[in-house]
Amino acid sequence: MNTDIMTTTEAAQYVRLAKNTIERFRITGEGPRYCKLGGAVRYRRADLDAWLEGRLTSSTSAAHPEPRVA
Repeated sequence: MNTDIMTTTEAAQYVRLAKNTIERFRITGEGPRYCKLGGAVRYRRADLDAWLEGRLTSSTSAAHPEPRVA
């Protein structure tokens, strides 16, 4: 697997989520940034890492971070 550019399935595996979850997040805007190449959706590892970093929290009582708009 080329871990710099990933398909939806590869991205889901990378962040340990179901493919359907990543697809739903893409529709709702909750997910990581992605790009469209023709009809293909691709994710960059750096964007997945940034998305994970932005969702870090230190307490279960802390509010979930709001999705960031780039």
